[in-house]
Amino acid sequence: MYQVGHYGGALLAYTPLGTIVTLSGHGDIAIVGGLVCVMLSTLPDYDHRLPLIEHRGPTHTVAFALLVGAGLAALTAVLVDSGSAFVGASVVSFAFLVGVVSIGSHLLVDALTPMGIRPFWPLSRRRYSLHLTTAANPITNYGLFGLGVAAVVAGLSLVLVLG
Repeated sequence: MYQVGHYGGALLAYTPLGTIVTLSGHGDIAIVGGLVCVMLSTLPDYDHRLPLIEHRGPTHTVAFALLVGAGLAALTAVLVDSGSAFVGASVVSFAFLVGVVSIGSHLLVDALTPMGIRPFWPLSRRRYSLHLTTAANPITNYGLFGLGVAAVVAGLSLVLVLG
């Protein structure tokens, strides 16, 4: 998928988490999490720029998603002020989830294409694909983006009704 499709996939995947965090009284943290999730959603495709790394190789795996989650959690643990309202294990766990959801959304969106992904590499070389669309299909890419925006609107509507 292209960048806009990955942004939409990230919004779609993040909305339930962001909605729950917002309903728990931490809307500001939910917004930051959403922005970080969207920003990281194209990180696996930096493999195009890395020598000796094949596209949809190691950066398109569950292990990479866990690594990014752990890295984001570690960074958050270092940067978060202990006097803030949303601290400790909660914010570090949230950061881990944001990282995993971001990369996980990328994997799910790429699994829609015929090329698919090998999410359990190096343990398994099996490729997973739903063969639904090509990565270059503009209708799919903008459709995913539209679904992501619609999910965010639905999540905000739920917050307004319940909050």
